[in-house]
Amino acid sequence: MYKYETIIYRSEEDQSYVAEVPGLPGCMAHGDTRESALASAKEAISLWIDTTEEFGDSIPEPRGRRLMYA
Repeated sequence: MYKYETIIYRSEEDQSYVAEVPGLPGCMAHGDTRESALASAKEAISLWIDTTEEFGDSIPEPRGRRLMYA
């Protein structure tokens, strides 16, 4: 199971929470609450990893202090 730093912040422009996964380029999600943004990020991480494996590319090692499971 992979663990990746996930940064969650409020986007006033979108009126939602954004969850970014800096260790996986382009991997982000959003939700109406922090919890839903985190849940969506977990799904996005799994999809990001599955797609990367499909193409035979390498998956970056998890780094950071705030960790979550994919």
